[in-house]
This record gives sequence, structure tokens and C-alpha cells, in this order.
Amino acid sequence: MRSRTRTDLKPFAAASALACAALLALWPSAASAQSYAALPQASAAAVPVGDARPIAAWVTFCQTYAAECALDPGESSLVALTPALWSVVVSVNKRVNKSVRAMTDMDHWSVPDRWDLAEDGAGDCEDYQLLKRKMLVAAGLPRRAMRMTVVIDEKGEGHAVLTLMTDRGDYILDNKTGDVLPWYRTGYTFIKRESQGNLAWVSLGGVTSPVTTANR
Repeated sequence: MRSRTRTDLKPFAAASALACAALLALWPSAASAQSYAALPQASAAAVPVGDARPIAAWVTFCQTYAAECALDPGESSLVALTPALWSVVVSVNKRVNKSVRAMTDMDHWSVPDRWDLAEDGAGDCEDYQLLKRKMLVAAGLPRRAMRMTVVIDEKGEGHAVLTLMTDRGDYILDNKTGDVLPWYRTGYTFIKRESQGNLAWVSLGGVTSPVTTANR
């Protein structure tokens, strides 16, 4: 595991600050609201069916980055979507997908699974989604309404996405596509996600639970 110094993180911190500033600048005045993307059609939310075991690498991530896992019960559990806010979400998804270089944890860190914030500009699926959440929180969205989620992808492998819970249903931010889709249109089998009630995970009814999310 490579030790990170403050010098290592300065370029990333500066780039992240600029990206967050650019995202905040996307919030429109009333006069410009019509230029933003139309809202998606309302759809059904994914419903938890019980408790689930957390991904081991998530537990380690939360020990290292406690603020990124902190849950405020006073925050809203849903995002009230507006055209402007939807445009910010879509922009963040595309921006991070383009800016992070895909690399498996084994190639990157010589470990099967590690959750991180792509601080050196490279990462795999969960690193993309954690960075997106960090940026969206900086733009004013409630972390409680954005839950890391484990799925089985089109290759039959474990994969991590970010679920955005809104008043129009649950939408998925994914490093495999620039489109933010309703959860049921992704083609994935949904296994489990972070709880909205405490520092734990809930089951989404998928049969097979992967041990890791170690793909790109």
C-alpha cells in the first residue's frame, strides 16, 4: 500500500475544489431554469427487504474516511428533484466518469478490493461513485439520500453504483454510462445498499451477494 503525503494530495485537492466550484456555478437563476434538462419520468423506488452484511472494504473505508460515511438522521432521505438539480447530477456523473482513469484494485493497490476516493486520479467502480457523492454533497445534496449500492452486473460480477433517492424514484449513477437511469432499467441485479437509518446495510432482495466489488 502506497503511503500518501500531503504533497501527493495537493493536486487532487485543488482539482476537486475547482470541480466543486464549477458544479455550484451550475445552479441557475429563475430566468435560466428552462435551459436545464427536463426531469425524468417518475418511477418506483427500490424497497429494502431486510438487513445485509456490509462489504468488508466499505468497513475499512469508513474507518479511514469517517465523514464520508457519517449519517445525519435529520437530513432528508429524499432529494426533491428540480430541472436544475437534475442537470447537476447528470453533470457530476459524466464529469467523474471522464476524469477518473479506470484501474482495478489489484492493479492499483495489489489488493482484491479497496474503497477510496480516486485521490490519485485512478480507481474502480466504487471509487468513482464515492467521489461523485462527495462532489454532490459539496453541491448541497443530502448524503443520506445517496447510498452506495452493490449489484451483479451484466458480466455476472460484483459492481458498485450510487443510488440517488428522489421524490421521483431511485436513480443510479454508474461509471459504465453517462446516463443516470432508474434502478430497474440498468439491467443489474440489486443486492444491497447502505442503510438510510444507521451505519449498516440493507438487502434489496438479490440472491447472490458478492464479497467484493473489484471490477472497473
